[in-house]
Amino acid sequence: MMKIAFPYIAQPHQTLHSLPIAMEIATRHPETEVHVACTTKAHLDYAQSLGALYPQARARYDLLAMPERLRRHIERKGPGVLGKLASLFLNRRYFADFNAIVVPERTSLYLRRMGITGPRLIWTRHGAGDRAIGFARDVRAFDFVLLSGRKVEQRLLAQGAIQPGRYYRGAYAKFDIVRRMDADRPALFDNGRPTVLYNPHFSARLSSWPICGARALEWFANQDRYNLIFAPHYRLFDRHRAAGRALVRRYAACPHMLIDPGSARSIDMTYTMAADLYLGDVSSQVAEFMIRPRPALFLNAHQIDWQHDPNYRFWHLGHVIDTPDDLGGQIDRAFADHSSFLEAQRRYVLETFEFPDDGPTAPAAADAIVNYLKIAA
Repeated sequence: MMKIAFPYIAQPHQTLHSLPIAMEIATRHPETEVHVACTTKAHLDYAQSLGALYPQARARYDLLAMPERLRRHIERKGPGVLGKLASLFLNRRYFADFNAIVVPERTSLYLRRMGITGPRLIWTRHGAGDRAIGFARDVRAFDFVLLSGRKVEQRLLAQGAIQPGRYYRGAYAKFDIVRRMDADRPALFDNGRPTVLYNPHFSARLSSWPICGARALEWFANQDRYNLIFAPHYRLFDRHRAAGRALVRRYAACPHMLIDPGSARSIDMTYTMAADLYLGDVSSQVAEFMIRPRPALFLNAHQIDWQHDPNYRFWHLGHVIDTPDDLGGQIDRAFADHSSFLEAQRRYVLETFEFPDDGPTAPAAADAIVNYLKIAA
């Protein structure tokens, strides 16, 4: 019996990128024993709720060992670096018992430094953006990697981070589970206005939020032409939850504004599928938004010289502005000029994601992992 672990030691937004693969392995390969493991009970409950969308899957769900005081701290404040490392260190014996450990993040590479050298480490990635963090050189430390499409493959090959025979191209499992959830998505507004999604990143050195995000929200609050969904990267408010709740209260009287500082809907494509225009900076969610090409507008709040920087490739998919001073005019222009960006958006999607038959990609990814493990055994 081959044992494969799918641990989740970080924020829940990463779960959707690998859990469908766990469920497909548990369904398609009865010779395997699949374990889904989480640091907190809330995260485990979330994983089980997603797993219920795969009723044929026979996976096991484990709560990672941890002192309850530390677990409560992580539940209240979110999993910081020390919390993630503690999840790994305190469960070394657990992880050592598997043939493979499949993760959506790179922190789990520290298991090697903690003496866990037996299991194969497999990286599913999470997100399909262009920033350098998704192409870090430590990717080469993984035994096997799943890639969404040619763009990622070519960049990782060029830097020597992956090798033929040790990766699979054509997997973006999050889309699979989103399709299974689509039937339950309610309408978010009923006023007939176009809807803008503002999705700033969490990193202060990259995000538009600390510089001009508040001004953008105020503009939306005081106009009557557009709906706004404010759903930033999950990590923006994960360790500042009181500030997120205060923001919800501040705009509670604005029925044309939906403020979500970090619910499940902010990570499962509810908002990227519902919006008519994407307003953001560097979050990789823009790649998911472009699955159905629509207008996009990017805030260059840090005055980046971005035109020839591969980390900002997606900024060629819409207009780039420095400030939200004329936000209404810029949104109007983005809608009016969309046709001039349409071909670039379609080409970007084809290069970023690979769907051989327009169907789910997790089944083939699951088979690729199991086949690799059989060969590597």
